[in-house]
Amino acid sequence: MNMEKIAFVKLRFVMAFIFLWAFIDKTFGLGFATKSENAWIHGGSPTSGFLSVATKGPFASIFKTLSGVAIVDWLFMLGLLFVGLTLLLNKFVMWGAIAGIVLMVLMWLSLLFPENNPIIDEHIVYALVLFILAKRLERHK
Repeated sequence: MNMEKIAFVKLRFVMAFIFLWAFIDKTFGLGFATKSENAWIHGGSPTSGFLSVATKGPFASIFKTLSGVAIVDWLFMLGLLFVGLTLLLNKFVMWGAIAGIVLMVLMWLSLLFPENNPIIDEHIVYALVLFILAKRLERHK
């Protein structure tokens, strides 16, 4: 296995862990981004904290209205799980990448304009990494 392939496999696993960790922490409230009492399994909303508090910019009012809406919670959580599993298992990566890119762009729009850089933040970087992973896997099949 060459170094480029090893690097892409590691990148795929790292991105899988980012999405799966967000899913696990929000589901069980492990005390990192989500406290136990706010866990999804304890009746908490995985979207309410972010959408009701962190959103800003020209689309903030739209995103705030989505805060705590059950279907939004389910779509968000299923999206995190789907993206993470597709990357981890190396199956349906193109679909997972598309879902992840949509999720990242929506999160970026909810924070427009990012605090530390007026245009780019980690959501855009993650979206680009997902695009690169999907294109590389598509090319090598």
